[in-house]
Amino acid sequence: MHVENCFVGADGVGETLERRLWRQGITRWDAFTPACDGIGDTRAERIESFIDGGQRALDRDEVEYFDRQFPGGARWRLYETFREQTCFFDIETTGLDHQRNVVTTVTLHQDGDTRTLVRGDDLTDETLAAAFADAGLLVTFNGARFDVPFLETSFDVSLDQPHLDLMPTCRKLGLSGGLGAIERELGVERDLPDVDGREAVRLWHEHERGVDGALERLIAYNREDTVNMVTVLEDVIAELEAEVFPEEHQQRL
Repeated sequence: MHVENCFVGADGVGETLERRLWRQGITRWDAFTPACDGIGDTRAERIESFIDGGQRALDRDEVEYFDRQFPGGARWRLYETFREQTCFFDIETTGLDHQRNVVTTVTLHQDGDTRTLVRGDDLTDETLAAAFADAGLLVTFNGARFDVPFLETSFDVSLDQPHLDLMPTCRKLGLSGGLGAIERELGVERDLPDVDGREAVRLWHEHERGVDGALERLIAYNREDTVNMVTVLEDVIAELEAEVFPEEHQQRL
């Protein structure tokens, strides 16, 4: 699903009315006319205003417009259109308290490229800001409560891009628990199934003591957390699309 298939960004349009439009064969913006059945003049004007604003935003690659217009629970609809601007990221830390603990590694994955920044090496205010510079949409797992505030407290960086947190998105489908548990339920395999967040803390301390291979294992775990979010998000989106945008409507694209 692309944003051009969506009408819920217009004031006064919810999923029920959106489905009514789709049933009439109006599955894209360019198929909409004010004469659609059951719309009314005022609502038609609002839809046209949203479409006009949306087209201008697409011309500028502006994710923020749709983030403002779409309901919070529909943010997953942004991904397909802005895939190349989507930055998946995950952090590892020495604990849960961003006032007392520190960030050890940050992995970012965008447009097929994966990069890990490491404390004491290349994890700085400048490199972190540069790493997020081209991100139009952020994707995390529980990042709204953990990763984003932890980074903003620890570094001179502001992560104010539109943000899709996978944890509440997964819950829409009844998928709960941590990222690893959800991966197992979806059949996503890991190369390091025995490493978890607690082990990641231990690996960092081993690295500080000079244990060979500890940092490499920590980085591999952090990268796996990050890259696996791509598969989880795409699986979840496929399920959500099937619920809100049935196959008979998809065939009209």
